[in-house]
Amino acid sequence: MATEKHEWSGWRTAAERALYGTGGFFRRPEGPAGHFRTSVHASPLFARAVAELLGRVDEALGRPAELALVDLGAGRGELLTRLLALAPGLPHELDRRLRPYAVERAERPAGLDERIVWLDAPPQGCTGLLFANEWLDNVPVDVAETDADGVPRRVEVDLAAGDGTERLGDPVDGEDAAWLARWWPLAGAEPGLRAEIGQPRDAAWARAVRSLRAGLAVAVDYGHERAARPPFGTLTGFREGREVRPVPDGSRDLTAHVAMDACAAAGGDGAGLLTQREALRALGLDARRPPLALASTDPAAYVRALGAAGEAAELTDPAGLGAFIWLLQPVDLPHDVLRP
Repeated sequence: MATEKHEWSGWRTAAERALYGTGGFFRRPEGPAGHFRTSVHASPLFARAVAELLGRVDEALGRPAELALVDLGAGRGELLTRLLALAPGLPHELDRRLRPYAVERAERPAGLDERIVWLDAPPQGCTGLLFANEWLDNVPVDVAETDADGVPRRVEVDLAAGDGTERLGDPVDGEDAAWLARWWPLAGAEPGLRAEIGQPRDAAWARAVRSLRAGLAVAVDYGHERAARPPFGTLTGFREGREVRPVPDGSRDLTAHVAMDACAAAGGDGAGLLTQREALRALGLDARRPPLALASTDPAAYVRALGAAGEAAELTDPAGLGAFIWLLQPVDLPHDVLRP
């Protein structure tokens, strides 16, 4: 009888290979937009809000000769493409001073605006805005689960099986155990509770913040804080617009919600957390319907305003995209650019 083959791996290693290895999900030509929809894809109003934020950062920095805009986890450059289209209308010659960088581990897409510098890591020593939309959730992490004795153990996935089969491995130790104890306590909990061990995300965010000489670093993601951690974790997959079982085979996105409070602490002093609904409203996004009287005086304008209100409502929906969390980390920035 043939012996069944197994290849057990922790989820962090498995996801790293499946997402970013040769032939991995994020290296595919179609890019992530072929499988899931972010705020960037939902409406051009999101780019307008980021442009407003960029202008406020520029003003707070005293309008430097060069202002960097770093899109971390840039996909295929969709956000930067939209922002560059808006740049000629921005004040104080920002179009001339803007230096756009796309940071992504995939190859540069054909036909991308030549002004965009394509990198696989954030440029160092920039002054400006670093914006990471749905990037942290794709920084691979290990998963822990409590065993029958309440001991947190690493969850391993069988790469040979190709169906996401799991088992419990060794007890969590070292820095990961310390992270769990501080941010997502499991020790002594009932069997079967899970946590995603966010220490690699904390480290990745801290490196991103350090890449700025001055300015603002922003991470936007679905996430949670210690008072409301999901008891069974959030690891899942997405393929062709549908949520599917997490299988590290390169055919799907592998994602887990982010412990945003832990990342905020890793980024340094001054970090703040807002919902996307709060942040976009502070940047002037208005989801109110236009006055009905406009339909009589200017029907075309009414239809345009109604469409924009619908798009703004989707971006700020507290049961949807509006519930995303914005982590804002100022670096030598004189004042809070989202507060009056």
